[in-house]
Amino acid sequence: MAVRKLKPMTAGSRHRMAPSFDDLTASRPEKSLVSIIKKSGGRNSKGRMTMRYIGGGHKQKLRTIDFKRNKFDIPATVKSIEYDPTRTARVALLYYADGFKTYILAPQGLKAGQTVVSGESVPPEVGNALPLGKIPVGTIIHNVELKPGKGASIGRSAGVFIQLVAREGAYATLKMPSGEMRNVLTTCMATIGAVSNPEHMNESQGKAGRNRWRGIRPRTRPVVMNPVDHPMGGGEGRATGGHPRSRNGLISKGKKTRSPKKYSDRLIIVRRKK
Repeated sequence: MAVRKLKPMTAGSRHRMAPSFDDLTASRPEKSLVSIIKKSGGRNSKGRMTMRYIGGGHKQKLRTIDFKRNKFDIPATVKSIEYDPTRTARVALLYYADGFKTYILAPQGLKAGQTVVSGESVPPEVGNALPLGKIPVGTIIHNVELKPGKGASIGRSAGVFIQLVAREGAYATLKMPSGEMRNVLTTCMATIGAVSNPEHMNESQGKAGRNRWRGIRPRTRPVVMNPVDHPMGGGEGRATGGHPRSRNGLISKGKKTRSPKKYSDRLIIVRRKK
């Protein structure tokens, strides 16, 4: 998987860095595993705008992803590697031996035709899912649960991986992509390998219209608003409007918003890098 630089035939393609899609093996999703995404345009059930800068965009279908991997000791064949419009990573379509079909996040190196399996006694190979207590220390993993049986919460975006650095008692120590090190119960499931599509970070949209296709509308800078519209609005000329803050007055740029009584503070060994 790589990105390709388009020839500058138009202004929109001049700075476009597009994905190559070389790793995809299917162009249409499994019909039984997709559902329609109903666009809200940022409006709530009363029709009032609650999220700004959302609207339009191409129609998309949601792929149902298996984040739990709880079909233990049943081998599954990778039927295809596919594109998901709602995710940065690729997805893999699995055909289980008992006839069950599902999508999972495709790890790097997973190919169509390979066999993956989840369980406590399966080998720690790419695509297999195991409890953290059964994975060798130093292994690269992704799709990690924070609560047993709830489904994966972390390590799900393109190119991301987490390292299992230690294990003691009921907890395993994980090193996050942010640099944070935290403890997670050894009964939580994780998948071996790193998430696919690592070149996603190098992609460039090339033009503003491509963001409109994604359902993102233009964002107005707060400093150019009036005082009635934003705390940073008003002033003469290019006045900054004071300290950067949100629309409801919450100071940003360094203001700590994390709760001092957060339940997971006792599990964090090293905080993320600033």
